[in-house]
Amino acid sequence: MDAGITQSPRHKITETGTPVTLRCHQTENHRYMYWYRQDLGNGLRLIHYSYGVEDTDKVEVSDGYSVSRSKTEDFLLTLESATHSQTSVYFCASSESTVLHGCLLSARKGQLD
Repeated sequence: MDAGITQSPRHKITETGTPVTLRCHQTENHRYMYWYRQDLGNGLRLIHYSYGVEDTDKVEVSDGYSVSRSKTEDFLLTLESATHSQTSVYFCASSESTVLHGCLLSARKGQLD
């Protein structure tokens, strides 16, 4: 089954100080695309997202990164000057629609007033 989304390269080893570009390609014609990073022992953290061609935005984990999206199908993430702290697993995703704010759920033991 084709997931409709690929990213390249699959693996990359580079020297610090070198620019690196990761490509995300989707075939589903989705409007929304996302770049995440996952560090060892942590969950996914959103770096940048796009809500259409040439429309991108960054979040709190965006220092040292830039993005471009000149076509619906492709969303490029560039590490401007690769650093050791950017060593991570990078994931891209796409969707037809999204919500910009989630719900923080806190569960506590005992009675709530």
